[in-house]
Amino acid sequence: MNFAMPASKPASLLKFTAASVLALALVACSDSEESAAERTLAAPLPDVAASAAPAGIKPPPIPAPPQVQAKGYILLDYVSGQTLAATNDNERLEPASLTKLMSAYAVFHALKDGRIKMTDMVTISPHARSQDGSRMFVDVGTQVSVENLIQGMIVQSGNDATVALAEFVAGSEPVFVDLMNQYAQQIGMVSTRFQNSPGMPHPEHYTTAHDIALLSRALIKDYPEYYKFYSQRQFTWNKITQPNRNGLLDRDPTVDGLKTGHTESAGYCLVSSARRDGMRLVSVVMGSPSVRAREDASSALLNYGFNFYQTRQLYPNKAPVMTVKVWKGEAGEVPLSVVEDIYTTIPRGQENMLSASADVPDPLFAPLSPGKAAGQLRITLGDKVIGTYPLHPTAEVPEAGFFGRLTDDVKLWMK
Repeated sequence: MNFAMPASKPASLLKFTAASVLALALVACSDSEESAAERTLAAPLPDVAASAAPAGIKPPPIPAPPQVQAKGYILLDYVSGQTLAATNDNERLEPASLTKLMSAYAVFHALKDGRIKMTDMVTISPHARSQDGSRMFVDVGTQVSVENLIQGMIVQSGNDATVALAEFVAGSEPVFVDLMNQYAQQIGMVSTRFQNSPGMPHPEHYTTAHDIALLSRALIKDYPEYYKFYSQRQFTWNKITQPNRNGLLDRDPTVDGLKTGHTESAGYCLVSSARRDGMRLVSVVMGSPSVRAREDASSALLNYGFNFYQTRQLYPNKAPVMTVKVWKGEAGEVPLSVVEDIYTTIPRGQENMLSASADVPDPLFAPLSPGKAAGQLRITLGDKVIGTYPLHPTAEVPEAGFFGRLTDDVKLWMK
């Protein structure tokens, strides 16, 4: 390896410097193998061992998911996002009024941005009033507050209320629908296309159970202040009282949302979310043959998930996971941390099968920045990888000066 040296330096100084660097390298190279090994050590899983089953005790068996009446369904954990059960969850299906989940998402976004307010009064257009199907029964030319229209859209599943909100937020329903599709892409709903805001049948209006689960999870996470409307039991407008169509709200006290849907072509659909002992699940059932069938299917899936799975936090946001050797940097090592709360959902009784490891470049060179991943954390259950997460340096590690880099070059050469 050749290094250009300034011509003005005396030859004796150059010899001394080179010798010093070589000596430093010889002293330091003895621990270089240990530093390399640190990068491959399994990252510890905090508090998992304490609840693990005793050695030699086999974990309890996990039965297959229940058989339910639906064209497609999915059950996932809200926090970890892991799928616990699914059938045809990526098949394109007609969403019917499950569409209103995205309509609500767009309205909530406008509220959060301050573009509209709950107290704003909306003038009902003939187009909104003319909607078929389930309605809030608003009258043309009357003014209704955004808050009342939201209740009409969510509790009563009013197509008229939904279109009125769409026109108010975006100026027209087609522009609002374009907004819905853009939000769908941002959320990751890759198999979804909307053609109208309330969910009326259309050949190119489709989604999947998986995409609806992603949307439901995003809605709860991004707009918790408005989630209360999904557990509201009834709403009265124009002297007409209508109950929330989600019958699980009365059957199961742990259920607190989300939405029903039905057309003749779509069948009966239901998205339900429930929380028990700090664990929240989301169930999406599409294409059931009846109201009772969709409720029974959703209930069976939720019970299955709560009975046989548990969600654990493995690492909190910013928690250091491991410390690694850094080459050619002003610091010789740096902790790596996760940049989000890391949760995992596993079958009950299988905590002792969890492990974690980290993939980090060897050697790892400076400069390093907290904004750029320097490795990857891998969570494994038995021999199956169930999650991967980026690892970021907890601090900046600038590149070392010339002699620092030279010293590490020699160390690496000797190694």
